[in-house]
Amino acid sequence: MIFVTRKEHFNAAHKLYNPNWSKEKNEEVFGPCANENWHGHNFELIVTVKGTPDPDTGFVIDLKVLGKLIKSSIVDRLDHKNINLDVDFMKDKLASCEILVMEIWKILEKELAAQNSRAKLHRIKLVETPKNYVEYFG
Repeated sequence: MIFVTRKEHFNAAHKLYNPNWSKEKNEEVFGPCANENWHGHNFELIVTVKGTPDPDTGFVIDLKVLGKLIKSSIVDRLDHKNINLDVDFMKDKLASCEILVMEIWKILEKELAAQNSRAKLHRIKLVETPKNYVEYFG
C-alpha cells in the first residue's frame, strides 16, 4: 500500500456559535472564537490517499489530477469565504474544524469514486493554526 499526499491552502472566516445557546454560554464555551464579527484563518488542507500504483504509470493517482480535484471541489468553495454563511455544504452545521473536515471527506470520497480512481481516501488533515489541527480517517 502506497500513501500519496497533496497539500492545498485556503483562507476563510468563521465563528463558533451554537444558536441553541445564549450569547453568554457561547462566549463561555467558545471564547473569542464566538466573536459576532467573525475571525479568520489561513488553513492548510492536507489530503492523503492510498492505493497500489498503476502498472502503466507508476502512480496511485496523478498528483496534478488530485490537486485539481481538491481545488475545484473544496478550495474554490471555501477560499475567501465565510464558512458559516457562504459555504453550501456547511449550511446549518457548526463551523468547527472537526465538522468541516468530516464534510470535506464526504465530498472528496464521492469525487474520487466518480473518477474511478485507484486511490482511496486515507486521511485528511486540516490545519487551522500552527498549534491547532484536526485529522480525520473517515
